[in-house]
Amino acid sequence: MTNPPLIEQIAERVERLLVRHEELRRTNELLVQQVESLTHERDSLKSRLMAARARVDSLIDRLPAAAGVLLPDDKGGA
Repeated sequence: MTNPPLIEQIAERVERLLVRHEELRRTNELLVQQVESLTHERDSLKSRLMAARARVDSLIDRLPAAAGVLLPDDKGGA
């Protein structure tokens, strides 16, 4: 059994490396797109959360000051 010449071995290795490089480049491109999408989604969720907090704070501010009096007390009654 004879081994291929060294130049052919090197050429095959270079070809495999080029294929692998292209695969990694495409994978990286997809990951960059995914990060951008998730960043946009995160920013949107943060914005919605801030708006919801503002609405809750506004509702709390509108509660009457004596609202605590209307809560049941702990006198042990049923």
